[in-house]
Amino acid sequence: MTKRHVSLPPLAEEGLRSFIREVDERLSGEEDTCDVVTDVLIDLHGDRQAYERWQSGEDVSPAERVRLQGYDPCNTTLESEYYAEKDEAKFKRSKHLQWLWRQFDATPMADNVEFALRFRRMLADHLFESCGDNCRFFKNISFTYGHNIEVGDNVVVHDDVHLDDRGKLTIGDRVSISDDTHIYSHDHDAVDQTHIDNFHTIVEDDVRLTYDSMVRAGVRVGENAVLAAKSIAGKDIPAHHIAAGTPAKSIAIKDGWESVAEPLADANVDRRAERELDYEVPDDITVFDEFQRDLSPPDR
Repeated sequence: MTKRHVSLPPLAEEGLRSFIREVDERLSGEEDTCDVVTDVLIDLHGDRQAYERWQSGEDVSPAERVRLQGYDPCNTTLESEYYAEKDEAKFKRSKHLQWLWRQFDATPMADNVEFALRFRRMLADHLFESCGDNCRFFKNISFTYGHNIEVGDNVVVHDDVHLDDRGKLTIGDRVSISDDTHIYSHDHDAVDQTHIDNFHTIVEDDVRLTYDSMVRAGVRVGENAVLAAKSIAGKDIPAHHIAAGTPAKSIAIKDGWESVAEPLADANVDRRAERELDYEVPDDITVFDEFQRDLSPPDR
């Protein structure tokens, strides 16, 4: 299906380009990332007057103060901040960029598709490990860190997708990821859910992950494969295969690709262990168990 070309009126296009270029240049320069993010969010939310009133020492309500403080990512915490094995140096910057991405999505401008796609694409260059050309990122995409994600060319990620990069996530060229899809790179132990295993999850070129599907940590989705709606891939999906179900199994090979595809009889193999990643927790970290459960099995 050929899509229409959509463009903004000239003055709107000029303003869009000027704004994105300015933010890109500031994030690429020597300026503190916290300061850049704070400035951008204050203006996007139309709160400059209130912020300057607060900064000048005028009285503000407790609720207003919390709101104004929240534009500065240094005053915020994210769930991934609690992960003991994270790369602290990389996270210090990616947290601030992720905050900008998330809070931009809370503004009315996030629904202006032509503007929002280009703004997020610019942010991806700063947040991800790498991002190819002509990628389109829609609204309310979430990440663990962002800095462990590699994205190829011409990738489309639709609304409400979760890209977990607690381990490592590689997405190839021309991949389509539909709404509500979840791709994971970490897994929890069945007995002790506080124990985490990190993996390298791979989605190869030309893959389609369809609506509300899930790819488990360490799975490789092969080139040109399809994961059907509401399916959960817990094992590798071979190239050119169509997988469906919970758990997902290869049910067919795409028409015309039979000669180069792995036979269905050889599919549905669990190779996740090949992609498990080692990590270390710093010795000086204070560890806490949020569940406080007795994990001693009665049969041991």
